[in-house]
Amino acid sequence: MKRLLISLFTGGCFLLISAAPPTDTDTLKSTSGKYKPYKGSATRNNDILHTRLDVKFNWEKSEMEGKATITAKTYFGKSNMLYLNARGMDIKSLEVFDLGKNKNNDLTVKNSETPENKKLDASYVYENDSLKINLGREFSDTEKYLVKINYVAMPDKLKQNEKGTAITAEKGLYFINPKGEDKTKMPQIWTQGEPQANSAWFPTIDNPNEKMTDEIYMTVDNKYTTLSNGTLADSHTNTDGTRTDHWKMDMPHSPYLVMMAVGEFKKITDNPWNGKEVSYYVEKEYEPFAQAIFGNTPEMIDFFSGILGTPYPWPKYSQIVVRDFVSGAMENTSATLHGDFMVYQNDRELLDGQKADGVIAHELFHQWFGDLVTTESWANLTLNEGFATYGEYLWEEHKNGRDAAEWVHYNSKLGYFDQWETKKADLIRFDYKNPDDMFDANSYNKGGQVLHMLRKYVGDEAFFASLKLYLERNKFKNVEIHHLRLAFEEVTGQDLNWFFNQWYLGKGHPELEISKQYEAAKQKVTLRVKQIQNPSDCPLFTLPVDVDIY
Repeated sequence: MKRLLISLFTGGCFLLISAAPPTDTDTLKSTSGKYKPYKGSATRNNDILHTRLDVKFNWEKSEMEGKATITAKTYFGKSNMLYLNARGMDIKSLEVFDLGKNKNNDLTVKNSETPENKKLDASYVYENDSLKINLGREFSDTEKYLVKINYVAMPDKLKQNEKGTAITAEKGLYFINPKGEDKTKMPQIWTQGEPQANSAWFPTIDNPNEKMTDEIYMTVDNKYTTLSNGTLADSHTNTDGTRTDHWKMDMPHSPYLVMMAVGEFKKITDNPWNGKEVSYYVEKEYEPFAQAIFGNTPEMIDFFSGILGTPYPWPKYSQIVVRDFVSGAMENTSATLHGDFMVYQNDRELLDGQKADGVIAHELFHQWFGDLVTTESWANLTLNEGFATYGEYLWEEHKNGRDAAEWVHYNSKLGYFDQWETKKADLIRFDYKNPDDMFDANSYNKGGQVLHMLRKYVGDEAFFASLKLYLERNKFKNVEIHHLRLAFEEVTGQDLNWFFNQWYLGKGHPELEISKQYEAAKQKVTLRVKQIQNPSDCPLFTLPVDVDIY
């Protein structure tokens, strides 16, 4: 077997014309002279450290009464301002307290008005779905402050922007059959935050490069089950027939990954993984089938933890199935949410095969790639979704063999090719119109294909060692594509700019015309490979290939 390196010129697509770092309103100038918007990572002026939410629901009005208690600080330098996203809310009151002298560093301060926590003469303006808060004094980046906001979230009154095909609504908070008028559908409440919709039900900095811990106190009727991120710290019954559940996530994650769900769900607890709860929340009718639907989950957690060399990081792993979901499924940290159409099967349907393993593996792999290590901008979304798509391949390869995995991989590739004809875009791109545009077959399908190529190029040992380094170095942080490249370069000792530039920072794929000629007298094979793709669509590629001669 002979390895041939086909080295061809790789062209760039864009030239950045700017005298200063670009902002969302700046532009990229292409080689054709046309200007495109530049959507980079959000500038970090403030940093939310912890969010506490106290919420209760008005099912009749499809509204939520909330109190947000936010511990924050200036990100760098000094500032007297805090800007929060708060979409379509009725803001009842807002107070700011100085935590600069809080010696206990208590992020869940309940009695804010103490000598150590002085109430400040703050003010705010609420317009264009943004809270612009004058804190009442200037804070340095070593001082903390507390913001208390009483508000009402009204998701059904939100103006809906044009949506993509991956996520079809952006209410953030959804009341499904809240009055029980549809007897075929269980009343329920659930949330969907990605990409930037959680600010419709709690004030926050709704960017993926924000990370915080959080806790939610949900007050509901006693008949309801609740679910959120992290663990159920406590639950107490109130005198009015309600119950308050206190969910706590004490490991930092991005605001779009915060979730709630409420309904008469049945909870099924599986065997724990390394002492951590593994559980499934389903409607009563599907309780007998929950184990058959989700039963491979503990094995998946064990398998992914092993090949990545990074144990499952969160305190529990729950999965819940809801009605009328606006996407397929969502990898909320430690609490994945599935649309019923993705996973529900009864005993008769299960005879024809379990259909949910693919999406279960996809969302579980996100718990490392997307939740533990999170893209710093939607432009780099494939660092979340390309990995999750490849997680499907890895699980299939482990569970059912390489042939089964290649069939999954082949169909994923066809999905990318189908979209390419109508959306010829870079894999990582900063010129999207809105974040929803990034949820496509480039970020998902092509991203998975590229990771498979990278694995085959460097070999399994180097591939998984590089992923371990990438995860361990960047856990609880945000990343862009160069973090991944540098991890691979450190492990392999190779310069991989050529690979990352053409596959991640460029667009398209090679189309090859291959011919061969054999001269029997000389026992010589001449192999000719020609790239015939349209150079205006994508560049020429450097293609290392293995050639077997028989």
